[in-house]
Amino acid sequence: METLVVFYSRAGNTKKIAEKIANNLNADVDEIIDKKDRSGIKGCFSGPKDILLNNETEIENKKNPLEYDLVVIGTPVWVGTITPAIKTYLSKNKFNRVVFFCTYNNGAGRTFKEMEKSSKKPEAVLGIMKKSIEKEETKEKIRIFGDDLVKRFNLLTEEKP
Repeated sequence: METLVVFYSRAGNTKKIAEKIANNLNADVDEIIDKKDRSGIKGCFSGPKDILLNNETEIENKKNPLEYDLVVIGTPVWVGTITPAIKTYLSKNKFNRVVFFCTYNNGAGRTFKEMEKSSKKPEAVLGIMKKSIEKEETKEKIRIFGDDLVKRFNLLTEEKP
């Protein structure tokens, strides 16, 4: 079974988790690039504004999720929900099977419900608090999550040629 881990990350936290999950699953990785400048103070305000106005954004990514049996999709939580980049990605793509994860400061909020509404029911979800990303218990939580996915979907985790 081919697996893809796809994510959007503004500050790098979601990227760290995506890379750990992909490593555990020996999965391909695809980073979503938001073409709108989300850097600095202006970027900090443009994301929530787009969320409140229900705006999508122009994105760039490289891999076709339909070429994968399982797609693991990650987002930071902004204003209690998904980022405009992930909202756009979900609305523009179809998936065989999906798993969602998020990184957050104060909780996942309605993130997983919004992801499901924009896509389909996930096979599993994982939420990680940003301040705990480097802690051993979080690394263990990610390992257990990956092991569960391997068992549940009979994922092959051998090295790819």
